[in-house]
Amino acid sequence: MTAEPHRDLVEATLTEALALAGERPAALLEAMRYAVLGGGKRIRPLVCLAAATAVGGAAEDARWPAAAIEILHNYTLIHDDLPAMDNDTERRGRPTVWKRFGEATAILAGDALLSLACRVAAKAPRNVEAIIAALGDAGVGVVRGQAEELSTVADGARRPSTDHDDFIYRHKTADLFVAAATMGALAAGGSIDQVAALADFALNLGLAFQYEDDRLDGDGLFAPDETERRARAATDAAIAALSPLPGDTTFLRQLAERLMERKN
Repeated sequence: MTAEPHRDLVEATLTEALALAGERPAALLEAMRYAVLGGGKRIRPLVCLAAATAVGGAAEDARWPAAAIEILHNYTLIHDDLPAMDNDTERRGRPTVWKRFGEATAILAGDALLSLACRVAAKAPRNVEAIIAALGDAGVGVVRGQAEELSTVADGARRPSTDHDDFIYRHKTADLFVAAATMGALAAGGSIDQVAALADFALNLGLAFQYEDDRLDGDGLFAPDETERRARAATDAAIAALSPLPGDTTFLRQLAERLMERKN
C-alpha cells in the first residue's frame, strides 16, 4: 500500500462525509469544512485504510471508518484550541477555528463533527456496532486524556509526572491510533486476533509518536536520550506486532520507522 492513492481516497470520502451535515446554517458548515479540509497529515485515516489491507481486505472497505476517525480527530483539535483549553490561535499555518469563526461557532462545529463521525462510521460495510464502539471509546479516551492534562496545570505551568504523562499519552494521543487500526481491521472482516494485533501496533505507534514529539519539542518528561530510547522501543514493539498479519503491512511498517526520522 502506498500513501498517495489512499490519501486521495481519504480526501474524497471526507468531502462526501461533510456533505451529510446538510447545507444550513452556512457559518457552521463553513467552520466544519475549514477544520476538516484545511490540511493535516491524515496519519490516522491512512492507518485505518492500511489496517484493512493488513488483514487481507481492501482499503476501500475502510474508507468510511477512516473518514470518521479523521472527523473525530478534528473535533478534538477544535476544542483543544479553545481559550478555555490550550488557547491556541494558529494551527496548520492558519487561524484556529475559534479565532476565525468565534468561540461559540467553534464549540458548535466541534459538537457537530463528533456527531457526524458516528454517522459516517455507521456506513462501514460490516461490523458496524463494533466500529462505532471503538470510535466511541476513542472519543471518551481523548477527553479523559485532556482532562488529566488539565489537572496537571497550576498557575499556568504544567507539573509533569510519570503517572500523569503515561495516562495522557495513552489516551490523548494513542487512543485515536488504536481506534483507527481497530476500525480498519473490523471493516475488512479481520479476526479477533488480527484486530488485537493491530490494536497493539497502534498503541505502540501512538506512544512512539508522542515520545518523538517530546524529543522534537525538547519539553518532555525524560532526558533526550531516554525519550529517544522510549520512542525506539515503542517503534520496535509496533513493528513486531504486525508479524502475524496475513496482508500487506508495508505502509504500517514504513510509517512506524518514519516516526523516528522526523525533523519537525
